[in-house]
Amino acid sequence: MSNAPAPARASHVATTLAQNRLGIPAVIFFVMAAAAPLTVAAGGVTAGYAITGQISMPVAYLAVATILMLFAVGYVTMSRHVINAGAFYTYITRGLGRPAGTGGAFVALLAYNAMQIGLYGGFGVVLKQFLQTHADINLHWLVCALIGWVAVAVLGVLRVDLNGKVLAVLLIGECVVALAFSAVMVGNPAEGQISVATLNPELLLSAGIGAALVTAVTGFVGIEATVVLSEETKDPKRTVARATYLAVGIIGVLYAGAAWAMSVATGPANIVERAGTDGPQLIFNLVNPYVGQTVITLGELLFVTSLFAALLAFHNTVARYAFALGRERVLPAAFGRTSPRTAAPVVGSTAQTLLALAVLIGYAVSGADPYVHLFFWITVTGGLGVLVLMVLTSAAVIAFFAKDSRGENNFRTFVAPALATFLLGLVLIITLKEFDTLLGVAPTSPLRWAFPAAYLAVLLLGACWAFWLKGMRPAVYAEIGRGANAGKRSTASPEVAQPGERVRS
Repeated sequence: MSNAPAPARASHVATTLAQNRLGIPAVIFFVMAAAAPLTVAAGGVTAGYAITGQISMPVAYLAVATILMLFAVGYVTMSRHVINAGAFYTYITRGLGRPAGTGGAFVALLAYNAMQIGLYGGFGVVLKQFLQTHADINLHWLVCALIGWVAVAVLGVLRVDLNGKVLAVLLIGECVVALAFSAVMVGNPAEGQISVATLNPELLLSAGIGAALVTAVTGFVGIEATVVLSEETKDPKRTVARATYLAVGIIGVLYAGAAWAMSVATGPANIVERAGTDGPQLIFNLVNPYVGQTVITLGELLFVTSLFAALLAFHNTVARYAFALGRERVLPAAFGRTSPRTAAPVVGSTAQTLLALAVLIGYAVSGADPYVHLFFWITVTGGLGVLVLMVLTSAAVIAFFAKDSRGENNFRTFVAPALATFLLGLVLIITLKEFDTLLGVAPTSPLRWAFPAAYLAVLLLGACWAFWLKGMRPAVYAEIGRGANAGKRSTASPEVAQPGERVRS
């Protein structure tokens, strides 16, 4: 039976993303919006301090930023030779083979959906608090979450550059507030003395550091979106590299700076207790005596919009992963179609929207805590999945260039990726060992293994699906990892195998 589309439909079905719509600033806006600087400063940092009980959050952010800079070396080097919205999935496929790549794709879908849907819990709670405090409106958290859900559903099927403009406005505002609040806190230290105790590298050797590290990793999830958006960028070979390095550097300084500033304002000995008591309001409470109420209100509003910006950025990432898999028929072909009008991956976007709705309703019906059990638990679990993908991708970069260096130097193709693989693998092992601390559950709780086990299950499921395709649909199997060139035999594109690049099976 032929797999060719029916002639009557062929002219009306788009299977490519919009090209040449995003420059370096727009890509950075997408990446940093997913990273959500104010969300991390107000929510992630305080939750990290409170739940892990560690004062090491500032140095943990710096350590992760350093590791990710090493990771980025191989990642962006490979991006010059493989341009594909599938990002991690495609890279793992091209380096470690189709079964590993398909398994990685399933991990990516679970991880990014966890990040995106988990953020709705935080958005619902924070918007509820904002409306109750400033407008005397008392809504259920689910209603507040659904306000964001509707906006994301609409924007998700529109032009990607429109999404970028929305994110740019929100991001600039929250970065200014995060920097200003950090300056105020450092300028008003506890007991009149600035302490750098929380920046001590020796804290990286302390017990419980794994929980702090994976919390920090979660804050950086989204930097890989530079490659996810590569098909829609102007001059992707230069844009991806520059945007990635800039994003990691800026995010690392913002996060570490905010975490350190909080410890300065409370005193290192008090930061854990204050974080547990004040929660996401800590950063606002610390600056409240020194700035006007109008500034505090603006900061709280930008906290809400920061969560929304992250929701929109991760929604776009999930939709493009689904698109990449649908285009290659790993998922149903419908996911590989884009809107003829906006060139947005409308099927993947709609599917992610419906999945989010089902999970939100399930959480509301169960009565689970939306901030702890949805926002923190699920987003951190999403971060764990992305950490797994980064380890696999670093190893894949080494394997990819081992076949053909393509004129790249040894540092980019082996030294930096090898160091990144080792260090990210070490963080992963420590994280798994201390996952109970991260969740705040007893060491004997089955939850400490349930969340990580979900990734192992989908990784194996994806690999098994690839082997099934190899036996039952070999033509589809052969196209895995080829991106926009699936079904084409031209040798003009960087996606097509060149001499020495043979995709592993």
